[in-house]
Amino acid sequence: MTQSFTTVLVANRGEIAVRVIRTLRAMGIRSVAVFSDADAGARHVAEADVAVRLGPAPARQSYLSIDALLSAAERTGAQAVHPGYGFLSENAAFAEALDATGITFIGPPVAAIATMGDKISAKATVSAAGVPVVPGISRPGLTDADLIAAAPEIGFPVLVKPSAGGGGKGMRVVHAAADLPEALTSARREAASAFGDDTLFLERFVLNPRHIEVQVLADIHGGVVHLGERECSLQRRHQKVIEEAPSPLLDAATRARIGAAACETARSVDYTGAGTVEFIVSADRPDEFFFMEMNTRLQVEHPVTEMVTGLDLVELQVRIAAGEKLPVAQDDIVMRGHAVEARVYAEDPARGFLPTGGTVLALREPRGPGVRVDSGLAARTVVGSDYDPMLAKIITHADDRASALSTLDAALADTAVLGVATNIDFLRFLLADADVTAGRLDTGLLDRRLPDFAPAPARDDDLIAAAAYRWLSRWPVRPATPWDVPSGWRIAGPATIPIRLRAGDRTDHVWLTGDPQNATVTVENGETRSLRADLADGRLTVTIDGVRVEYLVADAGGPIWLAAGGRVSVVEEVREEPVRADEAHSGDAELSSPMPGTVVAVGVADGAVVTAGTVVVTVEAMKMEHALTAPVDGVAAVLVGAGEQVKVGQTLARITATEEQPQ
Repeated sequence: MTQSFTTVLVANRGEIAVRVIRTLRAMGIRSVAVFSDADAGARHVAEADVAVRLGPAPARQSYLSIDALLSAAERTGAQAVHPGYGFLSENAAFAEALDATGITFIGPPVAAIATMGDKISAKATVSAAGVPVVPGISRPGLTDADLIAAAPEIGFPVLVKPSAGGGGKGMRVVHAAADLPEALTSARREAASAFGDDTLFLERFVLNPRHIEVQVLADIHGGVVHLGERECSLQRRHQKVIEEAPSPLLDAATRARIGAAACETARSVDYTGAGTVEFIVSADRPDEFFFMEMNTRLQVEHPVTEMVTGLDLVELQVRIAAGEKLPVAQDDIVMRGHAVEARVYAEDPARGFLPTGGTVLALREPRGPGVRVDSGLAARTVVGSDYDPMLAKIITHADDRASALSTLDAALADTAVLGVATNIDFLRFLLADADVTAGRLDTGLLDRRLPDFAPAPARDDDLIAAAAYRWLSRWPVRPATPWDVPSGWRIAGPATIPIRLRAGDRTDHVWLTGDPQNATVTVENGETRSLRADLADGRLTVTIDGVRVEYLVADAGGPIWLAAGGRVSVVEEVREEPVRADEAHSGDAELSSPMPGTVVAVGVADGAVVTAGTVVVTVEAMKMEHALTAPVDGVAAVLVGAGEQVKVGQTLARITATEEQPQ
C-alpha cells in the first residue's frame, strides 16, 4: 500500500537539512525545518517552506528532544519525518514515537535500528547470516576486567569500540596491554557522554586497514539492491575526511562479493530504506573483508554514490517510506565515472584540528561542470560550538579518478569561508599526496601525513593587499579638506605612512606613499613596488608592479580576511607594542581553553602536585575532547569544575612551577 506525502519535517540542521529540503522541493513536497535558538538565522530555516522553533541551543533541549519534534510535526501537519544523519537519525525510541502518532519515519523499522544500533547484537546477527566479522569479544555487560583478560587472545593491537553510536566517538586503538585500562576509562566516559551508553567491546585492529562501505536500498516488498561501494579510508580519529566512489582497491569480482554481503546484511534484519554497510578491508589482502557495522540512515558521503549512479537517494528514501517498490533492479545499476567528496570543517589543522568558530563574513562556493556543493552556509551564518563542526561538502565527478581529484582540488581552491578558519588548506595538501593520488590508502595515512603539514607562510603580497584594504576603507571618496584625508596624508602631496600588520608568525610594517590610484609600497626593508588599489562590493583589486589580483575581502572590525589564488589569509593590524623578550613567560604556567566548550573532566585535585604531561582539565566542543596538560612540574590550582561552560582563552588552571633543588 502506498501513500502520498504532502508535508515532510526535516529533523536536522545545516547542510543535510538544506540538501533534503532541495529534493523535497523538487518532488513538490512542502518542507518543514526545525531550529534551535542558535540556528534562528540559519540557511536551512530560510530555505524551508515552514520553520518551527524547538528550544535553546543545547541539542538535548532542541534537536534531540523527541517531544519537541513530535509537537513540531503535529503542529505543521507533517505526515513524515526525514531525520538526516546524526542527532536522532538512528534512535529507535524516536522512530517508535513517530509510529505511535501515525507519522512515518523515513528510515528503517524500529527493530532494524535497535539491532544494528547495538554493535554487539549487529555482529551476532550478520555472522549468523554468513557475513564475515572481525575477530574479537562482543557480548552485553562486558566489564573492564573481561576486556583486559580477552585482549591477549584477540591479539594486539586491539580496537576499543562503544556498542552504541558512531562517528568514531569512544573508539581507541591500543597497541599494548599496559595502555588498555586507561583507554577503557576514557572510552567509557566519551561513549556515555555522546550516546548515554558506556558499553564497550573489543575487536582485532586490522593492520593497514581500508574502510570500504556499501550503499544498500530495500523496499517493503522484498526488493534489496546495492549501489556499489565507497572508499572512506582517509579519516582522522575515525572521522571521515575525503570519500570516493568507486574504491580504487576493489576489482569487479570483489565488488560483487562485498555488494552481495551488504545485501545479506540488510536482509538479516528485514531492512527497508537506505542504509550503509561498513566493512574493514586489509590493504594487503583486498579480497578479504569483514563487517564492521551498519549505519541505518543516510551517510554524509552519499553524494559520491549519487554522482556515479545518477540516483537521488533522498528521493528514493521518501518513495520507499511511502510504500513504493524500488524503481531499479540490481542489473540496472551502473557506476559511471568517479566521484570524490571533501568535508569542509570549522577546525584549525595547524593547532591539532581544534574546533574554530565565528561569523561567516563572506562566502565563495565553487561552480562548474562536475562540481556539486552541499552546504549549510550563508553570509552572516554564526558557527558556534554547540554542534558538529562540518560546514559543507565539495563533491566532484569526472570520467576517471585522476580527473575527479584534480577537479576537486580546483574546486577547493575556489572555496572561501571568510571569518571562520577551516581545513581547506589541509584538504588540498592531502589531495596532493603521492599515495592519495595513486590510490594507496589506509585509515592511518592521514595521521602519518599530518606532521608534514604546515600552513603556507604569509607573503608580502598578502600584507600589501591587507594594507591597501585598510587604507581604502579609511580613504574618503572625495577628500575636500586636509581633515578628510587619513592621518599621514596631505592634499598637497603624498606623505609616507606605515601600517603595521601581523600574519601568522610574521609582523611587518607596510609603507604606503601616494594615493590609491597611483602609489608605491614597501614591506619593511624590501624593494619599493608600484601599487594601484580599488575596493567595491567586498572585492579588492590590487595591481602590484603591473600584476592584477582580485581578492574576496571582509572584516568586522578585527582581522582582515582575504581570499585569492586558492589561499585564504588572515591579517591583523597591530597597534600595540610587542612584548619584550625579558617579559616572556618562564616557570609558572596558565592553562587556557583553546576553544569555547564544556569541561568534561578534571584530572587532578586543586592543590595537587603534578608532573609535566599530567592531564589537568579536559574540554569538549563540537563533539571533540581536548586534554590540557601541565607543561612543567609543579602544584596545580584548578579554577573550573566538570560540566562548566568555558570561553576560548579562559584560564582553567594555573601551575606553580616546582623550584629545582641545588645539586
